[in-house]
Amino acid sequence: MTHGYDSGRLDLPFVGIATFGKRPYVADWSTIEADVAVLGAPFDFGTQYRSGARFGPRAVREASTLFSFGHAGAYDHEDDATYLGGDVRIVDMGDADIVHTDTTKSHANIETGVRAALAAGALPVTIGGDHSINIPCINAFDDQGDIHILQIDAHLDFVDERHGVRNGHGNPMRRAADKSYVTGLTQVGIRNVSSTAKEGYEDARKMGSDILSVRQQRALGPVQTIARIPDGAKVYITIDIDAFCPSIAPGTGTPSHGGFLYYEVLEMLQHVAKTHTIVGIDLVEVAPDYDPTGSTSILAAQLLLNLLGFIFHERGA
Repeated sequence: MTHGYDSGRLDLPFVGIATFGKRPYVADWSTIEADVAVLGAPFDFGTQYRSGARFGPRAVREASTLFSFGHAGAYDHEDDATYLGGDVRIVDMGDADIVHTDTTKSHANIETGVRAALAAGALPVTIGGDHSINIPCINAFDDQGDIHILQIDAHLDFVDERHGVRNGHGNPMRRAADKSYVTGLTQVGIRNVSSTAKEGYEDARKMGSDILSVRQQRALGPVQTIARIPDGAKVYITIDIDAFCPSIAPGTGTPSHGGFLYYEVLEMLQHVAKTHTIVGIDLVEVAPDYDPTGSTSILAAQLLLNLLGFIFHERGA
Protein backbone atom coordinates (compact mmCIF):
# COMPACT_ATOMS: atom_id res chain seq x y z
CA MET A 1 0.00 0.00 0.00
CA THR A 2 1.47 3.37 -1.06
CA HIS A 3 -1.01 5.66 0.77
CA GLY A 4 -1.16 7.85 -2.34
CA TYR A 5 2.58 8.36 -2.75
CA ASP A 6 4.02 7.69 -6.19
CA SER A 7 6.79 5.45 -4.86
CA GLY A 8 5.94 4.51 -1.29
CA ARG A 9 6.48 6.44 1.92
CA LEU A 10 9.50 8.43 3.01
CA ASP A 11 8.70 7.30 6.58
CA LEU A 12 11.08 9.56 8.49
CA PRO A 13 12.01 8.69 12.10
CA PHE A 14 9.30 10.88 13.64
CA VAL A 15 6.54 9.29 11.52
CA GLY A 16 4.73 6.09 12.42
CA ILE A 17 4.67 3.69 15.35
CA ALA A 18 7.84 3.51 17.46
CA THR A 19 8.73 -0.16 17.44
CA PHE A 20 12.41 -0.93 17.97
CA GLY A 21 14.20 0.35 14.87
CA LYS A 22 10.76 0.52 13.23
CA ARG A 23 10.90 -3.22 12.75
CA PRO A 24 7.74 -5.36 12.54
CA TYR A 25 5.67 -5.91 15.67
CA VAL A 26 4.77 -9.51 16.48
CA ALA A 27 1.96 -9.77 19.02
CA ASP A 28 1.63 -13.56 18.81
CA TRP A 29 4.88 -14.87 20.24
CA SER A 30 4.25 -18.35 18.83
CA THR A 31 4.66 -16.97 15.30
CA ILE A 32 8.09 -15.32 15.63
CA GLU A 33 10.27 -15.84 12.58
CA ALA A 34 13.33 -13.70 13.13
CA ASP A 35 17.02 -13.56 13.91
CA VAL A 36 16.48 -11.04 16.73
CA ALA A 37 13.44 -10.63 18.96
CA VAL A 38 13.26 -7.47 21.08
CA LEU A 39 11.23 -7.62 24.29
CA GLY A 40 10.33 -4.72 26.56
CA ALA A 41 10.44 -5.37 30.30
CA PRO A 42 8.99 -2.19 31.85
CA PHE A 43 9.47 -3.28 35.46
CA ASP A 44 11.14 -1.10 38.11
CA PHE A 45 9.79 -2.36 41.43
CA GLY A 46 13.27 -3.66 42.23
CA THR A 47 14.79 -0.19 42.54
CA GLN A 48 16.26 1.04 45.82
CA TYR A 49 16.45 4.75 44.98
CA ARG A 50 14.97 6.57 41.98
CA SER A 51 12.26 4.74 40.07
CA GLY A 52 11.31 5.44 36.46
CA ALA A 53 13.06 2.68 34.50
CA ARG A 54 9.60 1.28 33.72
CA PHE A 55 9.55 3.90 30.96
CA GLY A 56 12.90 2.73 29.58
CA PRO A 57 11.62 0.36 26.87
CA ARG A 58 9.29 3.00 25.45
CA ALA A 59 12.01 5.65 25.43
CA VAL A 60 14.65 3.38 23.89
CA ARG A 61 12.22 2.30 21.17
CA GLU A 62 11.42 5.92 20.34
CA ALA A 63 15.13 6.80 20.29
CA SER A 64 15.83 3.84 18.02
CA THR A 65 13.72 5.41 15.27
CA LEU A 66 16.58 7.90 14.83
CA PHE A 67 18.50 5.01 13.26
CA SER A 68 15.69 3.68 11.09
CA PHE A 69 16.42 5.30 7.74
CA GLY A 70 15.47 2.28 5.69
CA HIS A 71 16.54 -1.33 6.24
CA ALA A 72 19.29 -1.61 3.66
CA GLY A 73 21.92 -1.56 6.38
CA ALA A 74 24.30 1.05 7.72
CA TYR A 75 27.74 1.47 6.16
CA ASP A 76 30.62 2.07 8.58
CA HIS A 77 33.58 3.61 6.75
CA GLU A 78 36.02 2.83 9.59
CA ASP A 79 35.24 -0.88 9.46
CA ASP A 80 34.43 -0.87 5.73
CA ALA A 81 31.37 -2.92 6.58
CA THR A 82 27.64 -2.63 6.15
CA TYR A 83 25.82 -3.61 9.32
CA LEU A 84 22.24 -4.89 9.79
CA GLY A 85 21.31 -5.28 6.18
CA GLY A 86 17.88 -6.44 5.10
CA ASP A 87 18.87 -10.08 5.56
CA VAL A 88 18.95 -9.64 9.37
CA ARG A 89 15.38 -10.13 10.52
CA ILE A 90 14.52 -8.12 13.64
CA VAL A 91 11.09 -8.11 15.22
CA ASP A 92 9.62 -6.29 18.20
CA MET A 93 7.65 -8.52 20.59
CA GLY A 94 6.18 -5.60 22.48
CA ASP A 95 6.28 -5.69 26.26
CA ALA A 96 5.94 -8.42 28.83
CA ASP A 97 2.86 -7.78 30.93
CA ILE A 98 3.69 -6.20 34.28
CA VAL A 99 1.46 -6.67 37.32
CA HIS A 100 2.00 -3.75 39.67
CA THR A 101 3.61 -4.69 43.03
CA ASP A 102 3.82 -8.37 42.00
CA THR A 103 7.47 -9.15 41.30
CA THR A 104 6.94 -12.89 40.96
CA LYS A 105 4.24 -12.64 38.32
CA SER A 106 5.94 -9.79 36.45
CA HIS A 107 9.25 -11.66 36.32
CA ALA A 108 7.43 -14.80 35.16
CA ASN A 109 5.88 -12.87 32.28
CA ILE A 110 9.32 -11.57 31.26
CA GLU A 111 10.74 -15.09 31.40
CA THR A 112 7.90 -16.30 29.16
CA GLY A 113 8.83 -13.71 26.56
CA VAL A 114 12.52 -14.62 26.56
CA ARG A 115 11.66 -18.32 26.30
CA ALA A 116 9.44 -17.56 23.30
CA ALA A 117 12.30 -15.79 21.54
CA LEU A 118 14.66 -18.69 22.25
CA ALA A 119 12.09 -21.24 21.09
CA ALA A 120 11.87 -19.37 17.79
CA GLY A 121 15.64 -19.52 17.36
CA ALA A 122 15.93 -15.75 17.73
CA LEU A 123 18.51 -13.84 19.74
CA PRO A 124 16.58 -12.38 22.70
CA VAL A 125 17.19 -8.69 23.39
CA THR A 126 15.39 -7.45 26.49
CA ILE A 127 15.08 -3.75 27.30
CA GLY A 128 14.46 -2.88 30.95
CA GLY A 129 13.32 -1.87 33.35
CA ASP A 130 15.58 -2.13 36.37
CA HIS A 131 18.36 -4.69 36.59
CA SER A 132 16.19 -7.23 38.38
CA ILE A 133 14.71 -8.09 34.97
CA ASN A 134 17.96 -9.93 34.26
CA ILE A 135 16.83 -12.59 36.76
CA PRO A 136 13.95 -13.93 34.61
CA CYS A 137 16.08 -13.49 31.48
CA ILE A 138 18.74 -15.82 32.89
CA ASN A 139 16.09 -18.20 34.23
CA ALA A 140 14.92 -18.68 30.63
CA PHE A 141 18.32 -20.14 29.69
CA ASP A 142 17.97 -23.21 31.89
CA ASP A 143 17.72 -25.49 28.84
CA GLN A 144 20.23 -23.70 26.61
CA GLY A 145 23.50 -25.15 27.89
CA ASP A 146 26.29 -23.39 29.76
CA ILE A 147 26.64 -19.62 29.49
CA HIS A 148 29.08 -16.99 30.72
CA ILE A 149 27.80 -13.55 31.68
CA LEU A 150 29.50 -10.32 30.63
CA GLN A 151 28.14 -7.58 32.86
CA ILE A 152 28.92 -3.93 32.07
CA ASP A 153 27.79 -1.94 35.10
CA ALA A 154 28.76 0.50 37.84
CA HIS A 155 27.53 -1.88 40.53
CA LEU A 156 28.35 -5.49 41.35
CA ASP A 157 24.70 -6.45 41.97
CA PHE A 158 25.80 -9.45 44.02
CA VAL A 159 23.66 -9.09 47.13
CA ASP A 160 22.31 -12.47 48.21
CA GLU A 161 19.51 -11.31 50.50
CA ARG A 162 18.76 -8.10 52.34
CA HIS A 163 15.68 -7.81 54.58
CA GLY A 164 14.17 -10.74 52.73
CA VAL A 165 14.71 -9.20 49.28
CA ARG A 166 16.31 -11.66 46.86
CA ASN A 167 15.04 -10.42 43.49
CA GLY A 168 15.68 -6.68 43.48
CA HIS A 169 18.07 -4.79 41.25
CA GLY A 170 20.96 -5.40 43.66
CA ASN A 171 20.60 -9.19 43.39
CA PRO A 172 20.73 -10.30 39.73
CA MET A 173 24.36 -11.32 39.43
CA ARG A 174 24.12 -13.36 42.64
CA ARG A 175 20.97 -15.07 41.35
CA ALA A 176 22.83 -15.78 38.09
CA ALA A 177 25.84 -17.19 39.91
CA ASP A 178 23.49 -19.57 41.75
CA LYS A 179 22.64 -21.25 38.42
CA SER A 180 24.51 -24.42 37.53
CA TYR A 181 24.58 -23.41 33.87
CA VAL A 182 26.20 -20.02 34.55
CA THR A 183 29.85 -21.00 34.49
CA GLY A 184 31.30 -17.60 35.34
CA LEU A 185 30.86 -13.84 35.25
CA THR A 186 33.04 -11.04 33.89
CA GLN A 187 31.94 -7.88 35.69
CA VAL A 188 33.33 -4.68 34.17
CA GLY A 189 32.97 -1.05 35.23
CA ILE A 190 32.42 -1.74 38.93
CA ARG A 191 33.49 1.33 40.87
CA ASN A 192 33.37 3.57 43.91
CA VAL A 193 30.70 3.14 46.58
CA SER A 194 28.66 0.06 45.84
CA SER A 195 25.37 -1.53 46.76
CA THR A 196 27.31 -4.72 47.54
CA ALA A 197 29.30 -5.09 50.79
CA LYS A 198 32.87 -6.40 50.95
CA GLU A 199 31.58 -9.89 51.71
CA GLY A 200 29.63 -9.81 48.46
CA TYR A 201 32.82 -9.17 46.48
CA GLU A 202 34.48 -12.07 48.27
CA ASP A 203 31.50 -14.31 47.52
CA ALA A 204 31.49 -13.22 43.89
CA ARG A 205 35.12 -14.14 43.39
CA LYS A 206 34.60 -17.49 45.12
CA MET A 207 31.67 -18.18 42.77
CA GLY A 208 33.66 -17.45 39.61
CA SER A 209 33.50 -13.69 39.09
CA ASP A 210 36.25 -11.66 37.45
CA ILE A 211 35.75 -8.06 38.63
CA LEU A 212 37.26 -5.03 36.88
CA SER A 213 36.79 -1.35 37.60
CA VAL A 214 36.67 1.32 34.90
CA ARG A 215 40.29 2.24 35.60
CA GLN A 216 41.39 -1.39 35.49
CA GLN A 217 39.57 -1.90 32.20
CA ARG A 218 41.17 1.20 30.73
CA ALA A 219 44.61 -0.06 31.72
CA LEU A 220 43.91 -3.39 30.02
CA GLY A 221 42.09 -2.05 26.97
CA PRO A 222 39.11 -3.70 25.24
CA VAL A 223 40.98 -6.60 23.66
CA GLN A 224 42.72 -7.76 26.83
CA THR A 225 39.55 -7.25 28.86
CA ILE A 226 37.54 -9.55 26.62
CA ALA A 227 40.45 -12.01 26.50
CA ARG A 228 39.72 -12.75 30.17
CA ILE A 229 36.46 -14.46 29.13
CA PRO A 230 37.11 -18.20 28.70
CA ASP A 231 37.64 -19.36 25.13
CA GLY A 232 34.62 -21.08 23.65
CA ALA A 233 32.19 -19.72 26.22
CA LYS A 234 28.73 -18.73 25.04
CA VAL A 235 28.21 -15.21 26.33
CA TYR A 236 25.12 -13.47 27.66
CA ILE A 237 25.62 -9.69 27.81
CA THR A 238 23.89 -7.53 30.40
CA ILE A 239 24.43 -3.77 30.18
CA ASP A 240 23.39 -1.38 32.92
CA ILE A 241 23.31 2.13 31.48
CA ASP A 242 24.86 3.45 34.70
CA ALA A 243 28.12 1.85 33.54
CA PHE A 244 28.48 5.04 31.51
CA CYS A 245 29.53 8.38 32.91
CA PRO A 246 26.45 10.42 33.94
CA SER A 247 27.79 13.22 31.74
CA ILE A 248 26.59 11.20 28.75
CA ALA A 249 23.96 9.02 30.47
CA PRO A 250 22.19 11.03 33.19
CA GLY A 251 18.87 9.25 32.68
CA THR A 252 19.23 6.48 35.22
CA GLY A 253 18.16 5.78 38.77
CA THR A 254 21.59 5.23 40.35
CA PRO A 255 24.14 7.39 38.48
CA SER A 256 27.80 6.90 39.39
CA HIS A 257 30.51 9.28 38.26
CA GLY A 258 33.71 7.95 36.79
CA GLY A 259 32.00 5.75 34.24
CA PHE A 260 32.75 4.70 30.70
CA LEU A 261 32.50 6.78 27.56
CA TYR A 262 30.79 5.44 24.47
CA TYR A 263 33.68 3.97 22.51
CA GLU A 264 35.17 2.22 25.52
CA VAL A 265 32.08 0.06 25.78
CA LEU A 266 31.49 -0.19 22.04
CA GLU A 267 34.98 -1.57 21.45
CA MET A 268 34.53 -4.20 24.15
CA LEU A 269 31.26 -5.25 22.56
CA GLN A 270 32.73 -5.35 19.08
CA HIS A 271 35.57 -7.55 20.28
CA VAL A 272 33.40 -9.99 22.25
CA ALA A 273 31.20 -10.36 19.15
CA LYS A 274 34.33 -11.34 17.20
CA THR A 275 35.65 -13.85 19.73
CA HIS A 276 32.56 -15.45 21.27
CA THR A 277 29.03 -16.56 20.44
CA ILE A 278 26.50 -14.12 21.90
CA VAL A 279 23.34 -15.89 23.05
CA GLY A 280 21.35 -13.12 24.73
CA ILE A 281 21.36 -9.43 25.63
CA ASP A 282 19.65 -7.16 28.06
CA LEU A 283 20.04 -3.43 28.58
CA VAL A 284 18.61 -1.96 31.75
CA GLU A 285 18.13 1.05 34.02
CA VAL A 286 17.31 3.72 31.43
CA ALA A 287 15.02 6.12 33.31
CA PRO A 288 14.18 8.82 30.76
CA ASP A 289 12.52 11.31 33.11
CA TYR A 290 15.95 12.21 34.54
CA ASP A 291 17.25 13.17 31.10
CA PRO A 292 15.22 15.86 29.32
CA THR A 293 17.60 15.81 26.33
CA GLY A 294 16.91 12.14 25.61
CA SER A 295 20.63 11.44 25.16
CA THR A 296 20.56 8.42 27.50
CA SER A 297 17.86 6.69 25.47
CA ILE A 298 19.68 7.50 22.24
CA LEU A 299 22.89 6.07 23.69
CA ALA A 300 21.05 2.86 24.64
CA ALA A 301 19.44 2.47 21.22
CA GLN A 302 22.66 3.22 19.37
CA LEU A 303 24.60 0.77 21.51
CA LEU A 304 22.09 -2.04 20.97
CA LEU A 305 21.88 -1.54 17.22
CA ASN A 306 25.66 -1.43 16.87
CA LEU A 307 26.05 -4.54 19.01
CA LEU A 308 23.50 -6.40 16.89
CA GLY A 309 25.35 -5.22 13.81
CA PHE A 310 28.62 -6.64 15.14
CA ILE A 311 27.05 -9.96 16.09
CA PHE A 312 25.44 -10.62 12.73
CA HIS A 313 28.41 -9.33 10.77
CA GLU A 314 30.51 -11.99 12.47
CA ARG A 315 27.85 -14.57 11.68
CA GLY A 316 28.15 -13.62 8.02
CA ALA A 317 24.70 -12.05 7.82
